[in-house]
Amino acid sequence: MTNGVGLASGRDDCVLPFAVEPLDLRGRLARLGPALNAILTRHAYPDPVARLLGEAAALTVLLGSMLKADGRFQLQTRTDGIVDMLVVDFDAPDRLRAFARFDAALVPPDGAIDSGAVLGRGHLALTVEQGAEIARYQGVAPIEGGSLEQAALIYFQQSEQIPTFIRLAAGQVVTSAGTSWRAGGLLAQFLPRSEERRRQADFPPGDAPEGHPGHEWVEDEAWTEAQALASTVEDHELLDPGLSSEDLAYRLFHERGVMAFPAHPLRDSCRCSDERVEAMLRSFSQVERDDMVGDDGMISVTCEFCSTLRRYNPADFREK
Repeated sequence: MTNGVGLASGRDDCVLPFAVEPLDLRGRLARLGPALNAILTRHAYPDPVARLLGEAAALTVLLGSMLKADGRFQLQTRTDGIVDMLVVDFDAPDRLRAFARFDAALVPPDGAIDSGAVLGRGHLALTVEQGAEIARYQGVAPIEGGSLEQAALIYFQQSEQIPTFIRLAAGQVVTSAGTSWRAGGLLAQFLPRSEERRRQADFPPGDAPEGHPGHEWVEDEAWTEAQALASTVEDHELLDPGLSSEDLAYRLFHERGVMAFPAHPLRDSCRCSDERVEAMLRSFSQVERDDMVGDDGMISVTCEFCSTLRRYNPADFREK
């Protein structure tokens, strides 16, 4: 494997870009360890919820790490599943935060539940902000099979029209230091110079006459081979804390020659602050602030992302 200059070892909390030039393939490997574990344990999510949010975090950093240094990327789902909302924010170059909203009454004590029922059906929204001079962009894709992987693939097929492979994994790993949550993801895209080679199969024509032959489409051989190699990745490889991203990329694509570039580090970091919360409270009317006062006579605000509790004296915000 050929390494980019200044390559950092990628085992924990990083995204590793790579390329397989003979196959016109560009990709990224995401490995989340302590940062994700801090997010999930902070909220004490049940295992099925934590696993889903871990996958969402891996998908978010795979996509968000492509942004410029001042960009923001958000993944959000709204569905009819047990987890009716997921929100994951990535602030370039390295800040990650996430939370899940779910119906605890529907999660059995043993956590034994169909993964499709956890996410359910609805939609996936991907939002990109890259500064004041560039318009905010949002892409939406349906969630139909209870799978974030499938929803992301539909998004790339419909919106980006880039042949894409995605694999996500999340789970608990036992090491000498104890049990902790980890997540990983692989994103591979077929990006030849010729746009004609990027063509994908058309969606089935819903209004085609009965007996009308479908459009014959032949997939590019390079992309067929790339998908075959990428699909050999196993969940345990994406989660293994002892396997670096560079070694995993080599394991998957060494037959064709893979080039790895410097890994991008990630960290658990919330954008909430005393100043932001105080500004938010001042934006409400006096009547609205009065309704926020609790039995203890204080206004309490808990951040949904980092669970930080802030308490304020209503008198400090009273209109004069």
